[in-house]
Amino acid sequence: MRPSLSSTPFRTFVVAPALVLAEQVVSRRRVRLRWLPALAWGFAQYRLAGRYRITRAGGPPGLSQGRPQRLVTSGPYAVSRNPMYLGHLVFLAGLTALTRSPLAVAVTAVLVPWFDARARADHARLVSLFGEPYRDYATRVPRWLPGLPTDRP
Repeated sequence: MRPSLSSTPFRTFVVAPALVLAEQVVSRRRVRLRWLPALAWGFAQYRLAGRYRITRAGGPPGLSQGRPQRLVTSGPYAVSRNPMYLGHLVFLAGLTALTRSPLAVAVTAVLVPWFDARARADHARLVSLFGEPYRDYATRVPRWLPGLPTDRP
């Protein structure tokens, strides 16, 4: 399978860092290496949460690729309803902190609301697929992180 620009992971984990690092080379800005763990954490969270869900739901990697067969509410999905998207956001925040790049800030500023809209659309699809069990899950588990005031359905 060949990566494409229509792939969200390819855009987040390959295209955005390549563009920002190219900007860093051209502008001769130094990166702050202490933020590298945030990039690793974000990518690992995305991959591991995805693998966890796929092995338990029996469905494809994303809702756009097909319907999950089961609702996954354990593991990382017991803490956040969107741990894969959250991994993208942690990665982008790390990229921004690592580079202090205006381009990274702009990319992150565009993608945060895009991921939020995508999570809200996924919520609607999952309500239609799983009904009351998903609604109950959504009242117990936040969309993003525990403690955020606007994080419930």
